[in-house]
Amino acid sequence: MKTIGVFDSGVGGLSVLRALLLEIPEARYVYLADGAHAPYGERSAQQVTERAQHITARLRKDQAVDALVVACNTATAQAIESLRQQHPDWPIVGVEPALKPAAALSQTGHIGVLATRGTVESERFARLRTRIESESSRALHFNCQACDGLADAIERGDETTTRALCARYLDALRAHASTPDPMDTLVLGCTHYPFAADILQALSGPDVRLVETGVPVARRTRAVLGLPETHPSDGATPQITLLSTGDPAPLAQAAARWLGTTVGATHISV
Repeated sequence: MKTIGVFDSGVGGLSVLRALLLEIPEARYVYLADGAHAPYGERSAQQVTERAQHITARLRKDQAVDALVVACNTATAQAIESLRQQHPDWPIVGVEPALKPAAALSQTGHIGVLATRGTVESERFARLRTRIESESSRALHFNCQACDGLADAIERGDETTTRALCARYLDALRAHASTPDPMDTLVLGCTHYPFAADILQALSGPDVRLVETGVPVARRTRAVLGLPETHPSDGATPQITLLSTGDPAPLAQAAARWLGTTVGATHISV
């Protein structure tokens, strides 16, 4: 049985874990939430990189994971290149805003992107955006919005604040659009945001398609591990270990809510 490590600053990466459980149910999973240092999106690149390096080393040493999924857009943007340099012999899969899938889905080429400030302002995101635009045979208009506080509100389960922030940032997207044409595709550029998808869809309207990254990341993880396709009828049951550097109770509660699991969470010092 393969062991897959997954980490995020908090509970947002559970959206990626949810996709992994469906794609690779035959694996063992160790999910680490760095709750003591959340949120990453408003921390410096150096702080995020240092946390990612500590967590990666700990998971590899103590949990014997066969592959690592960095289930955080900010950590991927700021730290994944250094992680791959430190562990060149080990598969590390990151997440990034789904600009390419959004470009393929959009009929108008007008795409909104909601992400953390750490992602939106990163060099990696700028390179991704430039590459997608240059490879496209038509004009693409990416309208990007940093969403300070949104991941934290989702993390805390504060629906009132989450709804207010979603409305604020969608209004900002519309106000700063580069063209008068309405966007028809919205990229959820933080792994926390799929847990506010119902709110975002209601505020955006039925003509806007929401795009997230969980499924492509899960498929990529299967590929780098060289695992064959598994079908639901195979009856595989994944094993899940939940760890948190902060209070483990919110992680266990979030997993029960969003994954339907009753697995307890354990505090860990990293």
